[in-house]
Amino acid sequence: MNAPAGRRRFRPTLGSSLATLLALTVLVGLGTWQMRRLDWKTALITRIEARIHSAPEPLPATVADPAAWDYRPATVTGTFLHDREQVLGPRTMAGPDGLARMGVHVLTPLQRADGGGIVLVERGWVPAERQDPASRAEGQVAGPVTVAGIARLPQGRSWMQPDNRPGDRFWFWYDLPAMAAAAGVGAVQPVILQAGPAPNPGGLPVGGRTVVQIKNDHLSYALTWYGLAATLIGVYIAFSLRRDPA
Repeated sequence: MNAPAGRRRFRPTLGSSLATLLALTVLVGLGTWQMRRLDWKTALITRIEARIHSAPEPLPATVADPAAWDYRPATVTGTFLHDREQVLGPRTMAGPDGLARMGVHVLTPLQRADGGGIVLVERGWVPAERQDPASRAEGQVAGPVTVAGIARLPQGRSWMQPDNRPGDRFWFWYDLPAMAAAAGVGAVQPVILQAGPAPNPGGLPVGGRTVVQIKNDHLSYALTWYGLAATLIGVYIAFSLRRDPA
């Protein structure tokens, strides 16, 4: 018996089916990839949180596995080479009024007392008008010191950052070999030490500037791709429902 005239039936074409299958494979694949990235990022954040709240340990004289020290509390003893100071900028810090103040982070080589060579210490923030070390002489601590802070594996250049200015000892991003050459200290250790919040004489630099803000948007990305896949299925079904000829 013939179907009633005008009845809608699911009659997909070969071309639309193949195109939909291909697009659906891509969309589901992207969603699944984001779910795997979510698992990886969640484990990374958990590991960092566990590390950063652990008890500080002396930084070894030879850091054989730099990645294993990333975000770990560490201590190091030595003497600051203030005449080799460099800066990393621009960096902001909230003032007493809550407004962001522009400045830089002070980077100072530390000659280790244990024969471990030179480690670069990110001592903290200073306002732009106090970038000149002479304007904060009290903070140029002389003699042996023990610095406690967070060891970090330096991050390289992002795509929007400008070129560094080695001649001015001004850096927008970390380049340890170039920094060591600009400071005239030879090689430096493969991790830096970001000084903790202990106050410096005169109040500058302001330490404790380690930031742990790792974006974890992979779940929303995955839901977006899966949502697009579901939408595509709906469009395919609607496109394929055709009325029988009268």
